[in-house]
Amino acid sequence: MPTKLIVDCSTGVATEVELTAEEIAQQEADAAAFAQAEAERIAAEEAKAAAKAAAEAKLAALGLTADEIAALTK
Repeated sequence: MPTKLIVDCSTGVATEVELTAEEIAQQEADAAAFAQAEAERIAAEEAKAAAKAAAEAKLAALGLTADEIAALTK
């Protein structure tokens, strides 16, 4: 069973206590929410990178050099 560490700062005594069912459920919900947020962040980064690549390709198709495109995207 998962545990948590409780430290009494006034005495320095550390106690390991088992998590309650509510704490375990909250921990699982937090992990799921983090995984969802991380997936959304990664998808947004990938979409941004794809949009940038498409824009650079369009600029290249217009005849701009790689140096000119780099100067525009800074």
